[in-house]
Amino acid sequence: MSAPAPSPLAVVDAEPLPRQEEVLTEAALAFVAELHRRFTPRRDELLARRAERRAEIARTSTLDFLPETAAIRADDSWKVAPAPAALNDRRVEITGPTDRKMTINALNSGARVWLADFEDASAPTWENVVLGQLNLIDAYTRNIDFTDPRSGKSYALKPAEELATVVMRPRGWHLEERHLTFEGRPVPGALVDFGLYFFHNAQRLIDLGKGPYFYLPKTESHLEARLWNEIFVFAQDYVGIPQGTVRATVLIETITAAYEMEEILYELRDHAAGLNAGRWDYLFSIVKNFRDGGAKFVLPDRNAVTMTAPFMRAYTELLVRTCHKRGAHAIGGMAAFIPSRRDAEVNKVAFEKVKADKDREAGDGFDGSWVAHPDLVPIAMASFDAVLGEKPNQKDRLREDVSVAAGDLIAIDSLDAKPTYDGLHNAVQVGIRYIEAWLRGLGAVAIFNLMEDAATAEISRSQIWQWINAGVVFENGEAATPELARKVAAEELAAIRAEIGEEAFAAGKWQQAHDLLLHVSLDADYADFLTLPAYEQLVG
Repeated sequence: MSAPAPSPLAVVDAEPLPRQEEVLTEAALAFVAELHRRFTPRRDELLARRAERRAEIARTSTLDFLPETAAIRADDSWKVAPAPAALNDRRVEITGPTDRKMTINALNSGARVWLADFEDASAPTWENVVLGQLNLIDAYTRNIDFTDPRSGKSYALKPAEELATVVMRPRGWHLEERHLTFEGRPVPGALVDFGLYFFHNAQRLIDLGKGPYFYLPKTESHLEARLWNEIFVFAQDYVGIPQGTVRATVLIETITAAYEMEEILYELRDHAAGLNAGRWDYLFSIVKNFRDGGAKFVLPDRNAVTMTAPFMRAYTELLVRTCHKRGAHAIGGMAAFIPSRRDAEVNKVAFEKVKADKDREAGDGFDGSWVAHPDLVPIAMASFDAVLGEKPNQKDRLREDVSVAAGDLIAIDSLDAKPTYDGLHNAVQVGIRYIEAWLRGLGAVAIFNLMEDAATAEISRSQIWQWINAGVVFENGEAATPELARKVAAEELAAIRAEIGEEAFAAGKWQQAHDLLLHVSLDADYADFLTLPAYEQLVG
C-alpha cells in the first residue's frame, strides 16, 4: 500500500487526548476521508428514503414483505458464507462499552463473544470515541491493564485462548461525528468508528486467528445492508486483505428490517455472520413508525411486552427460521439484570427469570444470546449447553414449522396488557436517570438493577409521547396529558434531589436531563432519535 496523501479531514473543537496520535494517524484519517468521500452521499440518500418510507407507513398503517424482492426469498439455493472458526460458536455474548476496565472484564468474562460497543452503550464524547479505539488496539497487542483508583483492584487479560472474540458495533447511520469534518461537514459517526477500527486492527486480528467482525445497528432496509457490503468490499481491497474477511451481524431492531431479513442476509451474503433479535429498539421502532396508526398500535408498559408476546414471538421465530434457512447464526436478546451485592432474594428471582428467558431462546433454535454482566454468563451458558452440547450452534434446526404472515409482526393489539400510571412513572424515572448519565458521557448505566443503554431511553420517551397523543386513560382514571407528564417529571426530579443530596444534584445534569426528556416526549414534532438533540448538548 503506497503512502497516503495528507488527510483532508480536520479535527475540530477537541481537546488533545493522551496517545490520540496512535489512533488519529495520517494514514487512518486518509482512509476515513476516502470512506466519507465515496459512501456518505449514498448514506444521505438512504436517510432520506427512511423519511419517505415512514410517510408511507403513516398513510397506510401497514407493512408487508417486499414484492420486488420476492425472487430472493423464493430462491432456496443461496446461503451466506460459512462462519469463520472464531465466530462459529457464539452461545453467549456479553455487551458493553469500550472503556478500559470493561474491555478487560468483557474479554475475560467467559463469554464466547464481546460486543464492543461504540453505539447505544457509549455516549459519543470525543474521549469515548478515540480512547475506546485505543483500548481495543491495546487489548489486541496485550498492552492493557487497569487499576481501579477507588478500590485499588487491578485488572489484566487472561491467556489469549480464554478471551472472547470481539464483534465491534459502530454508531448508526443517523449520527454525525462533529469532531471530524471534511470541508466543514461532519463525517458520519458510523464511518469514523468503522474506519478507525478496521484500519488499525484488520490485519492484526487476522494474525490473531480472528478478523474484523461487526454488529450493524439500526438498519432499516436491505439497501442499507447493501451500502455496508460495498464499504466492506472497498475496505478489504484498500488494506489488502482477502474479500470475505469482514463478517457482519445485523441487528434486526427496526420493524421495517423485520420484513427484509432474507434480503439483508442476501446483500451481505459474502460477509454475513447472522442476525440478532433486539427488544427495546424494536419496540421503539414500532412506536416511531406507527405512532399515528390509532389505538391498535398503542403499546402497554414496556416491561409488559416480553418476548413471549405474540407479535414478538412472530418476529423472533421468523428470525431463527430465516437465519438457519440461509446458514447464518441467530442471536437472541439481552439479559440486562445486574446482580445485587446486597440482596440475595432479588438475585434469586432475577436469575430464575434470566434462566427461563435463555432456556426459551435455546429451545426456539437460537444459536446464542446476550448478557450485560459477567455473573450472567454461566446462567446463559448452561441454557445453551443443555441444548447444544458439544455442537457449536444449531443451524441444522431449520424451524420449517414456523409460518409468519405480514400482519403477525404488527399485531400489537393481540396483547391484553394496557398502559398504566406506574408505567408512565417508570418511563419518566428511567428516562431522566439515563439521559443525565448520557450527558455526562456514560452510555451504559445501572438503573434499578438493570443495565440500560440508549434504547431504554428511546422506548421510554416514545411511550410517553404515544400515550399522550393517543389519549390513553390509565387505570386510576387519569388521562395521559402533557400536564401529567410534567407533574410526574417534577416529582421525580425532586425525589432524585432528596435521594442524592444537594451537592451531588448540583454537580450532575439533572435539570438538563429533565428538560430534554420532556422536550422529546411532548414536542408535537416527534424526534427520529433522542440522541440527535442530546448530542447537541453533549460536552466533549
